[in-house]
Amino acid sequence: MPRGFDRERTSIHKLRYHFIWCPKYRKSVLEGEVRDRLDELIEEKADELDLEILEVAIRPDHVHLFITGDPTLAPNKIMQQVKGYSSRHLRDEFDFDLPSLWTRSYFVSSAGDVSSEVIEEYIDAQAGE
Repeated sequence: MPRGFDRERTSIHKLRYHFIWCPKYRKSVLEGEVRDRLDELIEEKADELDLEILEVAIRPDHVHLFITGDPTLAPNKIMQQVKGYSSRHLRDEFDFDLPSLWTRSYFVSSAGDVSSEVIEEYIDAQAGE
């Protein structure tokens, strides 16, 4: 098995996702105690989902999360879990004066160790066998 890959019973994988999302109306509410608590909540949910956080950056008006994924958990489900869990707790603990904490939208991109060109070359080489 290649180094750095995760092995499950029926798969070998290396899934990494970069998520970005922001508070409703892009309000700058993710500062101080809120930022610290959000960081804790993201870690708790990642542990619960058995995901590894590679990097997290919480800015006043948006969040970047770079995380490992599991092939049985779709990116939209990861985001649903993280946003729902953090919103519930943060709204109970802080007053944001917002109809909901997060917007419904988010950005997600997958990341890997090889470029698209390398994958295309590998597939072309396999077709020639």
